[in-house]
Amino acid sequence: MSHNAKKTSGPLASVAAKTLHDPNASDLQKALAGSALSQSGSANQTSGAMEHKASAALHDPNSDELTKKLAGSVLSQANKERQ
Repeated sequence: MSHNAKKTSGPLASVAAKTLHDPNASDLQKALAGSALSQSGSANQTSGAMEHKASAALHDPNSDELTKKLAGSVLSQANKERQ
C-alpha cells in the first residue's frame, strides 16, 4: 500500500491545537483536530475510520467552516489507495 507524504501545515496545526483546547468545540471537531495535529511533522496517515468521519462532515450541510477545514486537511492526508 502506498504512503501519502502530505503533512498538516503549520497554520492548520495551530488551528487544530486551539480547537483541542476549546471547551465549546464539538467532539467531531476535536477528533478531526487530533487527527490533523498527529499528522503535523510525522509520518502518520489518516485512518480509515477517520476518513469516513471527515467525509461525512464535508457532506453534511450543517457542518461549519472549522469542521470542514479540519475534515479537508484530514482527507487530504489519507491513503489514496484505500477503498
